[in-house]
Amino acid sequence: MEERFDRLAKQLQKVNPGLSYQESREWVEGLWEDFESTRAKAGREYEGQDVTEKMVTQLINSYGHKLHEYFSSNPKFQRFIKKDGPIN
Repeated sequence: MEERFDRLAKQLQKVNPGLSYQESREWVEGLWEDFESTRAKAGREYEGQDVTEKMVTQLINSYGHKLHEYFSSNPKFQRFIKKDGPIN
């Protein structure tokens, strides 16, 4: 699992170099957790880490370059937004 998070964090940093490794890692872990918990709440059967990794990879490829623009009222994601504004 650690290797997956590391690989995905580095991938996110490539598409959004404004994020530090730690910020990228937190985004990856947050996206991972959010995807798995949303599926569980919807009553979907757990399909494993490969499916979650594929989804997080798709999110990174589609939206990673502008994650620093993301705003959410979800407290889980608010910690990623710097107090002085979005991450540049």
